[in-house]
Amino acid sequence: MAKANFIAVDIGASSGRLLLGQWNGSQFDLEELWRFPNESVSVNGHMHWDVLRLWHEIKQGLMHYQKTHSEALDGISVDTWGVDFALLDSAGNLLANPYHYRDHRTDGLVEKGFNYLSKADTYAVTGIQFMQINTVYQLLSMVETKHPQLGQAQTLLMMPDLFHYWLSGEKCVEYTDASSSQMLDARTRTWAKAMLAKFNIPTHILPDIISPGTVIGKMQESLKDELGFKTDVPIIATGSHDTANAVAAIPYLDKQSVYISSGTWSLMGIELDEPIVSEAALSYNFTNEGGVMGKIRFLKNVMGLWLLQESRRQWQREGKDYSWAELLELAEKAPPFMAIIDPDATDFLSHGDMPANIRAYCKRTGQLEPEDVGSIIRCCLESLVLRYRWVVEALEELSGQHLTHIRIVGGGSQNRLLNQFTADACNRTVITGPIEATALGNIMMQAVATGHIDSLESGRKAIAASQTQESFTPNPNPAWNVALGKFKILLDKGRL
Repeated sequence: MAKANFIAVDIGASSGRLLLGQWNGSQFDLEELWRFPNESVSVNGHMHWDVLRLWHEIKQGLMHYQKTHSEALDGISVDTWGVDFALLDSAGNLLANPYHYRDHRTDGLVEKGFNYLSKADTYAVTGIQFMQINTVYQLLSMVETKHPQLGQAQTLLMMPDLFHYWLSGEKCVEYTDASSSQMLDARTRTWAKAMLAKFNIPTHILPDIISPGTVIGKMQESLKDELGFKTDVPIIATGSHDTANAVAAIPYLDKQSVYISSGTWSLMGIELDEPIVSEAALSYNFTNEGGVMGKIRFLKNVMGLWLLQESRRQWQREGKDYSWAELLELAEKAPPFMAIIDPDATDFLSHGDMPANIRAYCKRTGQLEPEDVGSIIRCCLESLVLRYRWVVEALEELSGQHLTHIRIVGGGSQNRLLNQFTADACNRTVITGPIEATALGNIMMQAVATGHIDSLESGRKAIAASQTQESFTPNPNPAWNVALGKFKILLDKGRL
């Protein structure tokens, strides 16, 4: 097959980068072109994303490619985190910097939302996990406060769709990212307009939904001139939600496999053909998000490495700049199971002094407070994998599938201590890699959109041929079962 060159613009909650993916007919080679930070900005007590800075960095990365590579590009696609959005006016201009999902404006709105439509009825339509960060509650906060931007808005674009619009001039919303909003009908995969009307959320602002693997258009001529491109460049919607791309890139993902896309969040689930919107799925608060090629990502959002990242930032503020290797070495030496937390408790959602929050949670729940660095990191890791164990058991119950392997991708898959803890706690073989799953899924789906690859199965085989993986064999330890019992008590006292 013909060779091709694609750029994946992959923007996470803390950093972004542009990667060149070169397809040689049988496998992919990756090259990092550009990297930049993605930092929130606080203004008047609210957290925002600095999207103009992100757009500037995207353009800088594209100009760098144009100056350093002679090959024409076969496509560009952007993926980002989910739930956040931008509002445009009637002229297509950005009304304001988008809010950050960790902003406090949605505090308490999940429960308040049930005054508009019951929990059961909302889940029956959307099949999405109830989280205050979801788009529907961000918009409901604007309804409740009569926010003027909502009245002025003519178009809502999810974050990757905003960048696709600036690249191509075309306004549309890609399905996988739209599904994270809790505003889609899980069965019809269209906007749940009747439900949104009950929330008094305007539906005229919602563009058409397109499928992953769609060529949106070509780079705008004015942008081509600005960046120095001489040929047309297709702008492609892949799995615009970064987790959708990451799951698309998992080799050998079958009905016996659980996946974890491991990073700031741990997105943990299975791949299905149809959503599960049963009462049991609602009681466990599982989510049915869109996948590529018609798939459903049935999963649980778990807080993930945010606990470690925010703890490390606090210690840096205190003048103690630990490397990740140092933190994991201290954790490995710390006593096991000193204390257990629920990683998904609202205590840990926002920025701040994470070690202090962990100690306060332990004190409130009648446990010893981990004081030293190693004990805090070990508490985070052990609690995280106990959550993983709970999710695996729930997935088997809800799907009726026997799950034998856990496949971990993304940056968190490099944490070998966490990988071994996961194997031990869940008593299942853990297979890690690829690390660059999101970018590979993005590039693979561009290859599908342009006819270089004919199916998801073929794309995953090509990724398997391009990347190495590592296995972790479980070491059964009854102490994990004892800890799981304590963990479930914490959940019963709090929330699922």
